[in-house]
Amino acid sequence: MKIKGDLMTFRPDIKVLDATLRDGGLVNSFRFTDEFVRDLYLANIKAGIDYMEFGYKASKELFNVDDYGKWKFCNDDDIRAVVGENNTDLKISIMADVGRCDYKNDIIPRSESPIDMIRVACYIHQIPTAIQMIEDAHNKGYETTCNIMAVSTVSESQLTQALEILCQSPVDGVYIVDSYGSFYPLNTRELTETYLSIAEKYGKYIGIHAHNNQQLAFANTMEALTLGASIADATMNGMGRGAGNCMTELLLSFLRNPKFNIYPVIQFVQKHMTVLRKECVWGYDLPYLLTGTLNQHPRDAIEFINNGREDYVEFYKTLLEKM
Repeated sequence: MKIKGDLMTFRPDIKVLDATLRDGGLVNSFRFTDEFVRDLYLANIKAGIDYMEFGYKASKELFNVDDYGKWKFCNDDDIRAVVGENNTDLKISIMADVGRCDYKNDIIPRSESPIDMIRVACYIHQIPTAIQMIEDAHNKGYETTCNIMAVSTVSESQLTQALEILCQSPVDGVYIVDSYGSFYPLNTRELTETYLSIAEKYGKYIGIHAHNNQQLAFANTMEALTLGASIADATMNGMGRGAGNCMTELLLSFLRNPKFNIYPVIQFVQKHMTVLRKECVWGYDLPYLLTGTLNQHPRDAIEFINNGREDYVEFYKTLLEKM
């Protein structure tokens, strides 16, 4: 596949989505201060970020409100308290997980909401339900994407079939998601080619959401963008579940579009992320490397680190027994 773009120019179609509150919320149960959220919103505007994801539209029937901060549920009024009428170029997104949200009731018509885009997340066997959710959001006036999770565990034939079905829906874009942080740039290249070959037939764009288990989130993001992906997820200082995500500061330093400004990002990291790192832990660590290379969910590594364990050899043996 021909490389799209080079290091001296920029592609105007490439957009950046800030997922700090959503993926980062998995680290601290979405308990961000109001000041943090407001400053993040303003930093994203100044930095030229295209989308800001506020969190999940989780069902309050399935999840106890007292166990989480408000960005687990993303009430429209809570978002509006931060963004007002959002008379800016920054668009607001939320994520809705298949089976974990009451999308018919909790997602109101776009004309009544501060939200611009609904990102539906699902596993491969949940594609039919995901399409129902996409159609519902589309009919309500929203932009939509679909994040197919754990594709590293899916066969090529299954993935191809799922993409064909999905891209014939009203979805605007489909994400490559490295849920376990197991991809190398070569894997990302092959997946990007597969996704694009199907998506472009139906006029859909491709996005990339990478995890940093092998310190390759940025490299994988660059690979996908270089080949033609049009939207990339990033988080401030890489804050995200387990090993975290592609860092916003890294991504903006790579992109050549003059609309992006890294200075507000550096200011935000200095004010907020250095403090937050003292309160909760994310980022590369040996247990995340092990789950990443073995293509396993990072939940065991998260538990290992949270328990303060350092018996890496025993942990590795346990992971091998699950193969």
